[in-house]
Amino acid sequence: MDAPFTKVPTVVVGALLLAGCINHREPIPPVEQSPVQIAPAPPAPTFEQTGKASWYGDWHHGKKTASGEKFDKNEYSAAHRTLPLGTEARVTNLDNGKTVDVTVNDRGPYKPGRVIDLSEAAANELDIKDKGVARVKIEVVEETPQNSAVSTASVTK
Repeated sequence: MDAPFTKVPTVVVGALLLAGCINHREPIPPVEQSPVQIAPAPPAPTFEQTGKASWYGDWHHGKKTASGEKFDKNEYSAAHRTLPLGTEARVTNLDNGKTVDVTVNDRGPYKPGRVIDLSEAAANELDIKDKGVARVKIEVVEETPQNSAVSTASVTK
């Protein structure tokens, strides 16, 4: 009779042989992931308008503007019909190339054929105070509306 432990080596050797026959697959290398690419922000809305500019000063000085602040003829501000209040705009005198940056804080102009009313200080920078009216180009520099409910309202007069 065979001893009960004589079959153990045979079973172990058989198991090892069977394990050697199992198909070992190579480990799958990790997939290289490219860094997350964030799409660039869409370009800021652009606004450009040409037309006639006029200015206002003494008569309005100290009065309330559409934004709620007092008009100061010595600040660089402007009135525009549709640009949001608080918008920073660059105004260029097309006759002499001079530019000034203004903040839209009021509504207007109310005279037909004009696209912007400038404060007296802005008009001085553009050399249009004496003439009263000049052809200008308006470009938005930064749109920072102070009150969207008021700023998107259109003015009709």
